[in-house]
Amino acid sequence: MTAFRPMPKGIYTPLPTFFTPAEDLDLAAFASHVKYTALAGTIPVVAGSAGEAAHLSPSERTALIQTARRTLDGCGLNHVPIVAGVGALSTRETIQLATQARDAGADYGMVIPPGYYAGALQAHGGEALRRFFVDVAEASPLPIVVYNFPGVSGGIDLDSDLIVDVVRGSANVVGVKLTCASVGKITRINAVVNSAEFREKYPRRNPESDFKIIDGYIDILLPSIASGAAGAISGLPNLVPRTCAKLWELSNSATGTPEYKEAQQLQNRIALADGFMQKIGFSGMKMLLHKKFGYSPLPRRPLLPSRQDLGDEWIKNPLLVDLLEEEEKLASMS
Repeated sequence: MTAFRPMPKGIYTPLPTFFTPAEDLDLAAFASHVKYTALAGTIPVVAGSAGEAAHLSPSERTALIQTARRTLDGCGLNHVPIVAGVGALSTRETIQLATQARDAGADYGMVIPPGYYAGALQAHGGEALRRFFVDVAEASPLPIVVYNFPGVSGGIDLDSDLIVDVVRGSANVVGVKLTCASVGKITRINAVVNSAEFREKYPRRNPESDFKIIDGYIDILLPSIASGAAGAISGLPNLVPRTCAKLWELSNSATGTPEYKEAQQLQNRIALADGFMQKIGFSGMKMLLHKKFGYSPLPRRPLLPSRQDLGDEWIKNPLLVDLLEEEEKLASMS
């Protein structure tokens, strides 16, 4: 039986899936990027929205998870868990993907709302959504992280009350990722779920698992931590993982200290660069990774790649250059 790997606090990297010109998986590039981001101190998220999960077959998801696990183990990171996207449009398929992810070596399953029938799912107070998450979590062999991202799930925006109801409904729900930029939602969920009364009444299935709220935008990491967030899953660590990990470390310093002041300054720099990154999307992220590492910039069709000339312009953006220089400095010190 695989040893339990706790879901740590900190920075999580939503890994892109790299494709050859024939649109096959480029597992060598993927393994290289897993190593780059994980050795910098971030946790891999495989086959999520940034990994084009909607374009992957079940066997391709399995191959990516297996590659990530082999890569982590091969560079001495046996203790590092893998969070795998397992969301699908039906409860049945989501449970199947969670089982396959467990067998491939994942430690946690991240589940996004099935947005195709968004209107029907949100009727009657979202009862179908609540049942979807509870039914998946109860049947899943992996602990489940609820994933709220209205932009890629038919506009479904899970509110704090529904999320808390899901946590009540299944002891196998161990976290939530909030890609909705709502610090208030983080605060409300934390106020209920991490209270002593709630934890005693609704313990998690594994007593070693604390419920974690993960922010989906690193540009609000510092205020999110103050509201109860346990980390961030954000695209920027694909380029500058050490810099983002440094922000996490500094942000946990006591207020009023020089370290906390440094956290505020670094948060400002990261927020400015992340604002730029949000405008170019994950296709733009792939182009920047192509410019920096030589990976293929191609998404899977019908998505189109970003233009090479734009990539040449983006990689010289002063906000991004500032962080790339910080990353090089931190890498030289490691």
